[in-house]
Amino acid sequence: MLKNSINQITVIGSGVMGSQIAMVSALAGLKVYLQDISEESLKKAEESLSGHMKKRIAKGKLSSKEVNEAFSRLHFVTSLEEAVKETDFVIEAIVEKVDAKRQLFSEVDRLAPSHTIIATNSSTIVSSKLADVTNRPDKVCNVHFFNPVLVMELVEVVKGPHTSEETANTAVELVKQIKKTPILLNKEISGFVANRILGKIIDEAIYLLENDIATVEEIDLACTKALNHPIGPFALLDLTGIDVNFNIRQILYEETGDESQKPQNIIVEKYTNGEYGRKTGKGFYSYNF
Repeated sequence: MLKNSINQITVIGSGVMGSQIAMVSALAGLKVYLQDISEESLKKAEESLSGHMKKRIAKGKLSSKEVNEAFSRLHFVTSLEEAVKETDFVIEAIVEKVDAKRQLFSEVDRLAPSHTIIATNSSTIVSSKLADVTNRPDKVCNVHFFNPVLVMELVEVVKGPHTSEETANTAVELVKQIKKTPILLNKEISGFVANRILGKIIDEAIYLLENDIATVEEIDLACTKALNHPIGPFALLDLTGIDVNFNIRQILYEETGDESQKPQNIIVEKYTNGEYGRKTGKGFYSYNF
């Protein structure tokens, strides 16, 4: 497959990440299929994206014509076969569970054309844990977007030991095609680049909080006002989901057996109480919807 031959992509999983990956791809001129087994989830995704686009139109960032054309290229479907039967590139954005991803990769491998690249958006599950269930391990990689995808520019492309140079290069070109900025990791490492650095900041923020050195608000202010971060670590945890952080830490602990990788006490407490952040209305902060 030639570098610039990506005309159609499929995003599997219509949560916040998946739906916004689909939207930026459609805005860039690609034909896009957003697939989810839940009709309700797809409806919510379409409504959410419509809301985001209306705000951008109101601010003059996009025209109504551009948005209407993008939505005409974006197809919301429940059928996996329909979504991948003619696609050039698949981006999986489902739940962070290895078994679920392996089952999906196997199904996509069976249904998609032989040239199709299959990528995972995961930042914790490297593609070498998924590639062996396919008959195209050389066409499997990680393509990791950041939340919120509509705003964040960086995308990490990760080349596993099984990934061909052509696949990695094609993924990098796709990222550029959808007007994002790629970095290419030549080796797999859990957390990749940005999240490994961010993880250290979050760990230190939680240490400061749990040892009563400063409050949530004060620690966030230190990061935004002294370090010039756009958002503090606790506000970011609420945005991305405390449940996501809990699951990632749990996966890392199970993989390594390293006690320091276990979810911290305050994360466990909030996860147990269902305080996941913005999605539940309460995390480190409270939210009114």
